[in-house]
This record gives sequence, C-alpha cells and structure tokens, in this order.
Amino acid sequence: MSSIEVDDPSRAGGEPGRADGASIKPCFARQPILDRDGMLCGYELKLHCVNEAPAGETTDGTDAPGHTVPDDVTAAAAAAAAEGEPRVAVQPTFTQSVVTALMHSGVRGALAGHLAHLDVNREMLFDEALELLPAERFLFELQPDIEVDDELVARIVVLHARRYRFVLDAVVVPSDTFARLLPYAERVKIDLPHISRALLPKLSTVLKSAGKLLIAQGIEAQEDFETALNLGFDKFQGYYFARAQTATLRKVSAPRHALLNLLQLLAGDPTVAQLEAELKLNPVLVMHLMKLANSSGLAVGHKVTTLREAINATGTNRIARWTQLLLYADGRKVALEDDPLLQLAATRARFMELAVLRLPKAGRDEADAAFLTGVFSFVDAVFGGSIENTLNVLTLSKPIQAAILRREGVLGLLLSVVDALERGEWKEIESVCVELTPLTVREVAELGLVAAAWAGVADRSAEAKGLERIED
Repeated sequence: MSSIEVDDPSRAGGEPGRADGASIKPCFARQPILDRDGMLCGYELKLHCVNEAPAGETTDGTDAPGHTVPDDVTAAAAAAAAEGEPRVAVQPTFTQSVVTALMHSGVRGALAGHLAHLDVNREMLFDEALELLPAERFLFELQPDIEVDDELVARIVVLHARRYRFVLDAVVVPSDTFARLLPYAERVKIDLPHISRALLPKLSTVLKSAGKLLIAQGIEAQEDFETALNLGFDKFQGYYFARAQTATLRKVSAPRHALLNLLQLLAGDPTVAQLEAELKLNPVLVMHLMKLANSSGLAVGHKVTTLREAINATGTNRIARWTQLLLYADGRKVALEDDPLLQLAATRARFMELAVLRLPKAGRDEADAAFLTGVFSFVDAVFGGSIENTLNVLTLSKPIQAAILRREGVLGLLLSVVDALERGEWKEIESVCVELTPLTVREVAELGLVAAAWAGVADRSAEAKGLERIED
C-alpha cells in the first residue's frame, strides 16, 4: 500500500483514479483551533490518501474491501444498467472520495460539533461534489500557491453566494494571490513562526480593520500565544495549551494533592470503606462522583443518594479513569467537548488503548497500560515541574514511565505514532507503523477518529461508550 501525502491537496493532483484501477482512500487527522478564552472552537482536518486496489485485491496481494462510491455515482450506474446499457465500474473523482470520507459518521463524531477547516485545491473547488458538504459545518482553506484567474474567482463567488466560507491559509507576506482572494475570505490564517515580526503588527491591524477574523497558526509556546492575543487575533492553532509552561495559567477542578492521593489509593486495590474515607475529605470529588453515578444510567432502578452507593454503582476501574481525566479538566465550568487539554489527553489515551489491541498477543492488561501511558503523557502540562517526579508519585510501572520519558517499547512506539497523528506527520506515522505491524497508516487514522469521537461525547449510557460530562 503506497501513500500520497496531501497536506496540500494540490500535490495529489486531484487525480480521479489510478490507471491500474486502484482507488484513493482519504483519511484524516485533526488539529485543534482555540478561541481567545483557550476553548476549542474548531479543528483543521489534515488530509492524507492511500492507494487501494479494487475489491478483492490490494497492492500487496491480500484481500481488502473495495472503495466506497458516492450515492450519486452508484445511482447513475444503476440507471444505465436499467436502460440496458453495459454496466461499467465508475471511478469516483478525488473530490468525491474526499467528500464521501468526510460525510462518514466517524469524521462527524471526531469534530464533536465544532467547525472543520479543510484545505481545497483548484480542482476540488470546481468539482460539484464539494457542494455536498454542509456550508455551516465546513470552511475551505485556500493555499498561497493556488492558481488564481478570473475563472477561479467566478467559482469562488458562486460558492460564496451559496454560503460557503473561505480562509486564506499560511499567510507569510501579502502577494498578488492574497490580494485577489482577500475580498472573498472570512478568515485569514497567519503563519506566526515564519512571518516577519516587523510586518506582523501592521498586517494584523490592516486585516482587522477590513473585518477579517484572524487565526494565528503554529502556536507552540505561551509567549507566541500572548503575542498574537495582544495583537487582537481571534483564534489560535497549535499545541501551546499542552505544554508545561502553561501550568501556572490553568486551574484544576479539584486540589492537586487530592487527585494524586486518590490515584495512589486506587492503584492499591482499595476497599469501598477506604475509598469512601478518602473521598469524604474532598467535597469537590464527592460532588463529581455523585453526578457521575447518577448520569448515564449507572444507577439502574433508583437514584444514588449516598457516597457508598455511588462507589458501588460506578466501580473502581471507572472511578480511576474518571480521576485520571479529571486531572486535565479546566477549573472553569467548561463543557467537556470544549476543553482542549482534556480532549487531547482523553483522545490519546483511548487511541492507545484501541491501537494496542490490534497488535499480536495484546489483552486487557496491555490495553490498560496503554490507556495509562496516553493519559499521563501530558501530566506535566497540569502540574509543571519534573515529569519524572510526578510519574513516580503516581507509582506507574517502569514500562509506562519508559514509554512516556524515552519512547521505549511498544507503548513508546504507540505514543510516538499518536503524537505524529496529532501533528499530521504522515511520513513519520508510516515509518513507525513499520515497527507496529500489522497496524497500518490508514488504521492509525481511523482509530484516531474513533478515539476523538469517544472523547467528545458526554452523558452516554451505562455502556460507557463516551466520557461523562465533568462540571463544577
């Protein structure tokens, strides 16, 4: 299985299909976009494609499912057959394949109700299949090197009239392309690491005066976020919120020592009486646990009214996972799906749990270790200081600590691959997958969406297919 990296879709050429009959299978990673309050408000979907052979064939000779053809293409072929015409296989265009993948419930679930930014190239813009995407859910990003002529401008005007919105992406310096497209763009994304710091204040002032919404791209450090914030930027893309330097700016929803003490107790297989005694010392945790026990149908048949009932109804394993993720919950009253650090930690942990089960001889113990590795890989962003000391306090096993600190072992490889997925580094994913056979690049992307959907769903039923809402 070969891969085509299409972070810039124009590099894929928008080819409708390969001459050998192989079809293009799009897959996606997502990168968070935050508002001025540091809450999630959207995701950029990073597109990647793999080539797959027709049904029953693959490039490596193994069986594989065929490509999913959009309903309108299937219907056209069926109509032709009904009229007595020879039935031929219709290969979908590149855009049709992308749109079909985007409309899949896995992608919708991973967006958790937030807006999606999608890079589009010239050929995609002219393909009517693009208009199957709901205008209220997707924004189209235009690259700096897109070929602009009167025909393209006319097409953008048509799409704009149909309520599609556009973003000028990766702006470093104003150009002729920038000037021609700016009137039709709702948002402008500035590449902060690469723009001249002398140009940045003037450009941002001019764009704000023109009524454009500004997005700072590539924010990885707190100081870059503060620079963009002071210049009036509206939204921010990057992982600065998951870095240790933000620890002083982030509150946790229960005292740090209370959460750590509870986690230490849970690691030792406590009795209900021990858990009850520890929780009673922390009213905030009691409140959370009572809400957890009474949500999602855990207390079947009656409302939980005592702490002991809440512990029994919830179970120690579930309490442990809830406490682990509670470490990342913002101290403000924030909806689960809007809290970027909690979403990132929960998605990473769930991904690792699912991914390890795709590997040979992995069972429940390995899945639990993988979840712990993922969930605690960001612990320094909350507590600051030495991550080694925090991991020791949590009494995590040596393989888990080795994975987090040095990327060692299978857990370390899984941590590396999910980190690459978060950054949309497809070549790095492909390289790591060589050591994680039979896990493939496409499976990594699919599991990433499944994990994101799990993390983004609150108030689920007793089957615990999603996280419960955490509120103060």
